[in-house]
Amino acid sequence: MSESTILIARSPIAPAPPVVRADGWEVSGARAAAELTLTDCTPLTKLQVRAPIGGRAAAGLSVRFGRAARDGAGTLVVGSGPGEWLLLAAPGRAADLDPGDIAARAPGESVTWVDQTHGRALIRLTGPAGPRVLAKLCGIDLSDDITPDGSALRTSVAALATDVIRDDLPGHGQNARSYLLHCERSSGQYLFDAVLRAGAEFGLEIDGFRMPDALPPSRQGS
Repeated sequence: MSESTILIARSPIAPAPPVVRADGWEVSGARAAAELTLTDCTPLTKLQVRAPIGGRAAAGLSVRFGRAARDGAGTLVVGSGPGEWLLLAAPGRAADLDPGDIAARAPGESVTWVDQTHGRALIRLTGPAGPRVLAKLCGIDLSDDITPDGSALRTSVAALATDVIRDDLPGHGQNARSYLLHCERSSGQYLFDAVLRAGAEFGLEIDGFRMPDALPPSRQGS
C-alpha cells in the first residue's frame, strides 16, 4: 500500500448526495430543513461490553439494563441487555474507551468487549413526529410515561431485531425528541429505507452525519 493511499470506511447505508468525507468515513453532506430528520450515524464508535450482573464492572459502568446515559467524557452508555452494554462515542474512539480499565477494576470477573463499529448500523430519527413514525413500524408504547428520554429497549422494528434508544438532543430552548436505532450491518439499508418510507407523510428528510451534534453533552447518570 502506497503512502498516498487513503482508506475510507463506508456505511451499509448509501449516503444521500452530496457525498463528503468526515472522520475517515464517506457520509452524506445533506442538510435538512425539516423538523423531522433521519441521519445515518453508523460512523459512531460502537463497543459492546459484557460483564456479570451486579458485579464491580457493572457498577463502574453506572447504567442499568433498559437505560442510557452519558459519562463524563460524553460517551453514551446503553444498558442494552442483562449483563450487556453498548458504548457509543465519536468516530475512531474505540481505543480511547479502554474497557480494559473497567476489567482491571473488577479482578476475577469475566469482562469482555468487542468493537462493533463496522459490524453494526446505527441511525437517528429526530423530531416531534418520531413516535408516530415508529408506531407504524413497531408495537412499543413510545409515550413519555412509558419510554422517557434515556430509555433503551430491544424490539422488532419493521420486523427486524433492533435496539431502540431514546436520546433527546438539545434544541432551541428544549430538547428535541430523538431515537437511535441499532441493528446488524446487513440490515442497515433495509431499516433506513423502512423508516424513510414510514416518515414520508410527516415530511421526513435525510440529514447528513456531522459532529458534535450527533453526540451532544446532555444528561449524565442513570
